[in-house]
Amino acid sequence: MTEANTVVVLEDIQSDEELLAYLAMGDEYLGAIGYTEHGLRHANLVAHISGNIMARLGYDERTVQIAAIAGFLHDVGNCVGRTEHGISAALLSKDALYRLGMPPREVALVMNALGNHEEEFGDPATPVAAATILADKSDVHHTRVRNPDPAAFDIHDRVNYAAKRSFLRVDSDTRIIALEIDIDTEISQVMEYFEIFLSRMQMCRRAADTLDAHFSLVINGIKLL
Repeated sequence: MTEANTVVVLEDIQSDEELLAYLAMGDEYLGAIGYTEHGLRHANLVAHISGNIMARLGYDERTVQIAAIAGFLHDVGNCVGRTEHGISAALLSKDALYRLGMPPREVALVMNALGNHEEEFGDPATPVAAATILADKSDVHHTRVRNPDPAAFDIHDRVNYAAKRSFLRVDSDTRIIALEIDIDTEISQVMEYFEIFLSRMQMCRRAADTLDAHFSLVINGIKLL
């Protein structure tokens, strides 16, 4: 058992055998039922973006680290199942974070972010949760599609495959958080993006509000939100 109240950093989480096993199992499961990639690539990217949001908006280094940790862990609950995987992620992460020595307040912040990152019922009530949500929802990219047959794509595969670039730009001066996406409209129309991701964009707006910021969506160079 690690001594209590250790300063746990992202690298500790990224190298933890237990948490990596949960993440790998979750990604394997989602692949088997036809979902896009939710493994190490997604986890590391969301961790990086979560921390970057906090840093760019002027939060202290410890909050940056906690947000990055939450970003990395947000999908480990897929190990148990897809339904309410945010709740599962929070509960699975709790014991591991205590084992690593994270103090209760920080564990609670991470658990809250994990339990609230799903658009069906999540609420961005803290800056850490808000950053985790924005980082997660910004990862729309063709490399996440695992279906090898474009003719068999569903709408989620098609929209992700059409997204050739996505970038979450955080302007520290204006506090505008802009999701920039380049979509190949020969593969998927912009309207299809809104058809499946409207609830996510609404959640991103609420998350930006929590950070005293403004969310903007730019697709193919055109500001839509």
